[in-house]
Formats: sequence, C-alpha cells, structure tokens
Amino acid sequence: MTPEQFLRQLEKPGPPPVVLFLGPEAYQRRACRDALLAKALSAQERESGLTRHDLDEVSLREVLDDARSFSLFAGRRVIWAGGAEGALPRRLAADEASGAAPIAGYARDPTPGVVLVFEASRYGFEGDDKARIERVRKFYAAIPDAVEFRPFSPEAARALARDLARQRRLDIGVREIGALVESLGGEAGRIAAEIEKLSLFAGPSRAVTLADIESLAPDARSATLFALVAALGRSDRLAALESLDVLLREGEYLPLALAFLSTQFRLALAAHESGSRSASQIQAQFTRLGIRIWRDRAEQVAQTVASFSPARIERAIELVFEADRALRDARPDDRVVLEKFVLDLTGA
Repeated sequence: MTPEQFLRQLEKPGPPPVVLFLGPEAYQRRACRDALLAKALSAQERESGLTRHDLDEVSLREVLDDARSFSLFAGRRVIWAGGAEGALPRRLAADEASGAAPIAGYARDPTPGVVLVFEASRYGFEGDDKARIERVRKFYAAIPDAVEFRPFSPEAARALARDLARQRRLDIGVREIGALVESLGGEAGRIAAEIEKLSLFAGPSRAVTLADIESLAPDARSATLFALVAALGRSDRLAALESLDVLLREGEYLPLALAFLSTQFRLALAAHESGSRSASQIQAQFTRLGIRIWRDRAEQVAQTVASFSPARIERAIELVFEADRALRDARPDDRVVLEKFVLDLTGA
C-alpha cells in the first residue's frame, strides 16, 4: 500500500498488529511513523510502551519473543524493528523460507495490544537494488500490511514544495520552486528542510529569488544554469561569465552544463517555430508532441523564447555544437571553451 493509504487506514480501524515499512524514502516514512505512534500510544505511554530493536544486532527470534511477552508496565506496546534486512539468511532460498516461518506464525496470531513494525529502508526499488528489495518483500510476505516508501515523482516533489511553501506563507514562484526541487534531486526531506530555511530567511514580506536559492540551498547548480541562460539572453557578458565562474567553483561537469544549454535552446526554437509564447501554450504544444514538460520548465522556455530571437537561438545552437566538439578535442582547459562560447554568443 502507499503511505497515503496507510494514513487513511490509521484513521478508522487503527494501526494493524504487524506492519512492514519498505523503501528508502524518509519523509513519508517519518510521517507514517509519527502517525502510527500517535495512534497506538499516548504521550505518557511512550516511555514504557515503545521498544526499539535493530535486526543487524539482535535475532528475529528475540524480536518475536519480545512481541509475545506481556509487559507489567505497559498495557499497549509498539515494537520497532529497524534494519529488517538483517533478518534475511545469507544464502539459500530454503533457509529464507524456514527463516520467514516464525513471521508467518506471529502474523496469524499476533499479541493483543502490541503493534510490531519491521522497517526495511536500506534498498531502493530500481537498478541494482531491485532484486534485493524483492527478496526482502518475499521474506516478509506473510505480513499483510506492507507500506512502500518510493521516491517522490517530479510532479509530487513540486506539489510538496508548493504545499509546504503555502503552509509557511512563503512567496516563491513556479520557476524558483522548479530550481529548488531540481537542485535537491526531488528528495522530499531536503525540500522540507530548505523550504523551512527559506521561510526563515525571506519571511512573508518578500519573494524568494533564484539568488536566494543559490545562496542557501546546497548544490543549487540548476539555478546558476538558469541565471546563465538569462544573462546570455540579455547579452550581459559580465553576468554570464560570473555564472560560469560559479559553476566552475561548484565543480559542475561542463559537458553536462553544455548539454543542458543545448536542450534549452532546442526547446525554445521549437516553441518559436510553433508560435508558442506563454508557458501554458508551450506546455500544451509539447504535450501534443508527446514530450513531457513541467510547468516550471515551460516557464523557463518561455523566458528563453522572450529573450532570444529565432535567428539568435539558431546561432546559439551552432555555438553549442562548436563548443561540444571543442570539449572533445585536446585542449588546455574546459573553461576556455565555455568562456569562448559566452563571448561569441553575447557578441552576436
């Protein structure tokens, strides 16, 4: 089930007797953990009613024995077993089946008044971790209530940032939200922390700028790239070189930055050719073409369309090609290639 479904389930029948928390996403896992504890134990009961175990250090049998035992001091208990991956046998599938049998036995007949939570947050759902997390899921398959904590999608990360900003009365635009989310890799926990930081820094009295994000948010390189495009559009050579210098000092991989510029200019040229000018027109046009584009990215393309004429965009694409070819050749420094790109485009 999803975290949202689990939270709705808590509201009606209450916490299930056995739960598996599966996946690495920390923000929603923390929300579900806090909601479960609030539903299962009062503030006074938590001191004696909450027990934590680490299955990397204790055995599964010890955890289940603890869940089976009755406490003299707590009428209701929550037993939190972290590192649930540690209970899996090292090798044979047959060992896994026999090792999982005690979990199935407990799930069929759980102890009244006890909520047992297994937390497995070590592996993700994609790539090399996929087989590992499926093995964990199979081992704990007897637990009927398994909550999956997957990373936020780009849309969900942006929606979360907007909701958190609204809650804190933070004046932040679509473009700034996009830059913040992209710079933080869409990680919900980091988004929440940076929104709180920005709300304390800017307050409700002024709007958050890209410069604020660049100053406060870690690794906010995408904001610098947008600033570079904006400076190129104004033919502001000094500001463009300063943005390039920031990227270099932050350790940006310049071929990747050049690839971003290439994509931005090509999207802007396509928007010019279709006659799209506003962000909504651009988003609709690319959606019709089968290209998924977010609202904040459409805003960025619209700004590039407004700043560059079609002829100048074509010139920019030519210069990107030349710079890309120069980056592949023997050369003294990548910086020289990108600085030449900026000088040629702002002198056009």
